[in-house]
Amino acid sequence: MKHEENKRPLPDFVQQTGRGAGSREQGGNGKIKERISLFILPYFLFASIPNIAAAQTQNTLKITVNSNADEIKPDDRVTLREAIALANNTLLIDKLSESEKNQVQPASGNSRIEFNLPAEQTTIQLTEILPALTSPGTIIDGTTQPGYDSTQPANATDFVPPLPTTPVVAITPAPGKEVFRGLSIVADDITIRGLSLYGFTAKYQTTASLPPADIFIASSDIKNHTNPAKNVVIENNWLGITPDAKMPETPSAFGVSVFNAVGTIIKNNRISYHDGSAIITGFRGEKTQVIENIIIGNGLAGMPDAIRLDGKVDKSEIHANLLCANDGSGIFLFKPEGAVEIKDNDIRYNGRRLRRAAVYLMGSDHKVTNNKIINQAGSGVVVTAFPPKGSFNNGVSVRNQIENNRFAKIEGLSIDLNTRGHADVQDFQRGDGKNPRRDTGNRRLDTGNAGINSPEFLSPEFLNINGKVNIDGIAEPGSEIQIYQVAEGGLNQVLTSVKADEKGKFAATLENLKPGSVVSAIASHPKYGTSEPAYSALVTSTNPEEMAQIRKNVALIEKQDELANPVGEIPNCTTPKPPEPVPEPPVEPTPEPPPEVIRLRVPNNIHYALNKDFISAESGKVLDKIVAVMQQYPTIVIELQGHTDSRASDAYNKDLAFRRAVNARNYLIKKGIAPERMTLRSFGERKLKTPGRDRVEHAQNRRVEVMFFDIRGVEIILESQDEDLQIER
Repeated sequence: MKHEENKRPLPDFVQQTGRGAGSREQGGNGKIKERISLFILPYFLFASIPNIAAAQTQNTLKITVNSNADEIKPDDRVTLREAIALANNTLLIDKLSESEKNQVQPASGNSRIEFNLPAEQTTIQLTEILPALTSPGTIIDGTTQPGYDSTQPANATDFVPPLPTTPVVAITPAPGKEVFRGLSIVADDITIRGLSLYGFTAKYQTTASLPPADIFIASSDIKNHTNPAKNVVIENNWLGITPDAKMPETPSAFGVSVFNAVGTIIKNNRISYHDGSAIITGFRGEKTQVIENIIIGNGLAGMPDAIRLDGKVDKSEIHANLLCANDGSGIFLFKPEGAVEIKDNDIRYNGRRLRRAAVYLMGSDHKVTNNKIINQAGSGVVVTAFPPKGSFNNGVSVRNQIENNRFAKIEGLSIDLNTRGHADVQDFQRGDGKNPRRDTGNRRLDTGNAGINSPEFLSPEFLNINGKVNIDGIAEPGSEIQIYQVAEGGLNQVLTSVKADEKGKFAATLENLKPGSVVSAIASHPKYGTSEPAYSALVTSTNPEEMAQIRKNVALIEKQDELANPVGEIPNCTTPKPPEPVPEPPVEPTPEPPPEVIRLRVPNNIHYALNKDFISAESGKVLDKIVAVMQQYPTIVIELQGHTDSRASDAYNKDLAFRRAVNARNYLIKKGIAPERMTLRSFGERKLKTPGRDRVEHAQNRRVEVMFFDIRGVEIILESQDEDLQIER
């Protein structure tokens, strides 16, 4: 016997469409059903939503979930599905058994769903999507589960911000079940706290307008979208990651989808291992606050950016987050309506799969300040020429202020203003390089930030005299000039700020800047925004011998490819603690001998079957050997290069090779290898290992090659293998 729920019947058009789809499908056209299912998807999501006004007048309840089952029936326990129905007022208390009634009490404030699950039964496995939360003010609080406070991650403080407490209660689809959404929210003032949600995805079409997600926030008005959910709080959750900090066998599609909401706060969550972005907005997302989250290793197979904002997002803020080892940009703004503030974020080791800017801006009046952007396979901050209203006839993106940021080890300019003439796909992902000086007023209309000129130093070298360096240059008249010290290829540290006069001239005197230092500058104007960096200038000395060594060092740095040959720190998303102060000068240590050559007897390639991208059992054994080496040598980083044979089209082969590299990377992640230690590249059929004269040679070409690098700069000797060769029959 099941509880009776108050539900609205499906409208006639859905019932009629379903019958039509069935008859058409019997005729052999399965695609008809897929297209119709996309059309009616929004209705099915909210088909069980009761009248919201009625839900607002109900008595508020405190409901304790004491069963991890997923059903609604009168018995001796309360499930999460029953708790949500009670909070929504679609399940009446008098329909409960006496044992269940003991888990429901009147609440003095808003309705609360708390947990008291048996210690070994804290994972709730869903067999179908849960009903949307429709009662305003409802709180689902996983921190009430006994044992929650005792599960602080051992390495929590190694991250900045620190990791949230490990959840005890987990919500995931049951084995063999496809559940495309974890929690759906369509009411105001909802709070989701202290849970783990993972595994929510679906085999959806690329045109699906409502994406799968761990948490989905939308309007209760599914027809006109006029009633966005307001002031929803998502805090202290682990999304996309299991409570034991592992990548699930089936990753979630997205983390938090703010489809139609205002004032959403996403704070102090750990968000990892999604096929798509960790956080996305859709139709509407004004005043969204993304604060102090740990966002690592997302975009593994789909939308690659950690945070992607679209639609109405005015007055939104992305503040003090760690965005690390995601497959694309850290933050990507796509045709946003309104201005966003991006500040105090640590953005590092992104662009693992696709070469993208760390921060990509469309639209106007955004502020990007005080961020740390390092180790990016792309430019630092890119401002596209594409205007906020979606047509080049409406001008360009302007007044974007990009100041007081720190850049290092990036593949491109620290700040790159794209031009209208560069409108290929890659130009909507990364920068197009240094712009020439503006020579016509039309450049205001076809370049990001109205083509504001970069500052120009009057000399490529400035002399250090008695510890002082006098800098002179020209820039946009009336602009604010920030002079930076350049280190590791980027604008690394602000030295001073000065203002250009009405003729564009500026000057500054810098102290404690040693010979060999490199400086650059940017200009910011309230009417136009921030410029690209100036061409760098070198601080020189009057000592000829010192200058000879300085020029030699500069030449070596210019030739070094730090992304292809990483030297220095081990790629890591944690923040090392500052060293303890030393009261006395330490004794000069004995120089350590140079590191020995690492001679690894480990395979550096795996093979694939014809037209396949999955990892075979034999290839898994090969990858396990690579896992063992990477666990033994934490200084090793790798690049996974996907290849195909020469058959099929170039475009198809590049995509197939990419999928092969992605699946190899995901296998390594599931074995415990950190995503920041791996990058992906696809060569398709462009780097054949053999000429492909027969089936064996074709099989040798179908591979992923693993390129090993040691951050100490020492040589690694590898071995090729063909034990997992898969020859077609």
